[in-house]
Amino acid sequence: MSGISRRKFLQASGAGAVGGALAPWSAGHAQSGPQQVGDATLPYPEHALGKAGELEPGRPVTFNYPDEQSPCLVIRLGSPNPVGVGPDGDIVAYSQLCTHMGCPVAYSAEEKTLRCPCHFTVFDPELKGQMVSGQATVNLPRVLLRYNPDDDSLHAVGVEGLIYGRQANVLETA
Repeated sequence: MSGISRRKFLQASGAGAVGGALAPWSAGHAQSGPQQVGDATLPYPEHALGKAGELEPGRPVTFNYPDEQSPCLVIRLGSPNPVGVGPDGDIVAYSQLCTHMGCPVAYSAEEKTLRCPCHFTVFDPELKGQMVSGQATVNLPRVLLRYNPDDDSLHAVGVEGLIYGRQANVLETA
């Protein structure tokens, strides 16, 4: 019989396997220094949406952001909102892709909701796109907006939440 027990053999081989797996990772990290949070995140492009004064309350305008494969809606709610921008603080924007299965949501001005026609999920644009009812389990991704009062311009500058069907919101850089 050999002088090493089965237990000692398994312990030694397990430690060797872990060390071998971590060696390339630790060597790369030792050379590059400490990592910053978000290092692997691509920057969001800035996208001009037009003039805030041209938006009519309750009439959404469609646009694509952060790339051409992501339809979105910008809505002037008609009353101030904690996350709203613009001269009256009432402009918000959301991804148009339902978080359940990616069907395009539509704005209902009468109910002031975003509704998915496929499986009847309802989102509240006045509450950061919160899922109110239906099949979805997460809120609708909110497009972050910047308003410039000097020229009344609106710009999309980021997304809060993950767009349906993606591992990362930014697929291409502009």
